Amino acid sequence: MSSIAAIQMTSTDNIEQNLVRAGRLIETAAQTQAKVIVLPEMFAIMGMDTENQPAYSEPLGSGVIQDFLVEQAKHHGVWLLGGTIPITHKDKATATCLVIDNAGNLQARYDKMHLFDVIVKPGSEEYHESKTIHPGNTLTVVQTPIGAIGLGVCYDLRFPELFRTLLNQGAEIFVIPAAFTAKTGAAHWQALLKARAIENICYCVGSAQVGQHPQDRQTYGHSTLIDPWGQTLETLAQGEGVISCEIDLDYLRDLRTRMPIEQHQRLFCEVK
Repeated sequence: MSSIAAIQMTSTDNIEQNLVRAGRLIETAAQTQAKVIVLPEMFAIMGMDTENQPAYSEPLGSGVIQDFLVEQAKHHGVWLLGGTIPITHKDKATATCLVIDNAGNLQARYDKMHLFDVIVKPGSEEYHESKTIHPGNTLTVVQTPIGAIGLGVCYDLRFPELFRTLLNQGAEIFVIPAAFTAKTGAAHWQALLKARAIENICYCVGSAQVGQHPQDRQTYGHSTLIDPWGQTLETLAQGEGVISCEIDLDYLRDLRTRMPIEQHQRLFCEVK
C-alpha cells in the first residue's frame, strides 16, 4: 500500500511567508513516507475575497508559486497537488490545482468549476468569486503512484454529479483542496466529504484552510481522510499540520466488486 498526506494551513496575503510555512509542512508530510501530498485551496495567497487573485496570478509554467511546487516535489521525491493557485486567464484568473510529479513535471491541472458566489450572512459575509475567477470546464482524473485521483475544489463538493463523472472516468481517490467558511464548514464539510466517498466507493481526501485570515475571514479547518466505506480515518480539527493515511486499492476494488454501483447506474438508461 501507499500513503497520501493532506496539509492544513492558515494562509495569509503574504506569498513569501505562506510558501515558507508550506515548505515546512511539506517536509513534515514527506517524513510520513507519503507518495502524494496535498495542499489546501489558496495555500499561497489568501484574503477576504478573491479580488486580489488576478494581481498575483501567474502564467502557466512560470512564476514563484509554480517554481516552489516544482522544487518541493523534486526535493522530497513526492507527487505534489498544489491546492489552488491563481493562473492568468485574460483579465481574470483560474483557481487551478496543479499536479506535479516527483521529477518536477506537470502531470495535470484542474480549474475549479463551481465558483463560490454565495451570501453566507447578508451584509457581512458575502463571496463573489466569479468577479475575478474564470470557471474551468474540464474534469481531471490523473494516474498517480497511489491510484487514480479525481480532482475537485471546495464548492465543487456540493455537486455530486461532478464526482460521479469522475468515478465513471476511473477515479479511485477524490482530492478536494478547500477553504470552507467557518459557518458552512461546521454545517456541511465533513458530511459532504463522507457522502462523496460513500456514494462512489472512493477514498476522499480533504485538505483545508483553518482559522483566522486577513480581513476577518475565518475558515473551518478539519482536514479529513475518509475511506471508501465512509469511515473517517483521520481528522485535524484546528491548527496547521499534516494528516496521512494508507490507500488500500485492493480493499476499494473488493468493495466495488461486491457493490458494483458503476454497473447499477440508470441515470442515462431508458427505464420502462
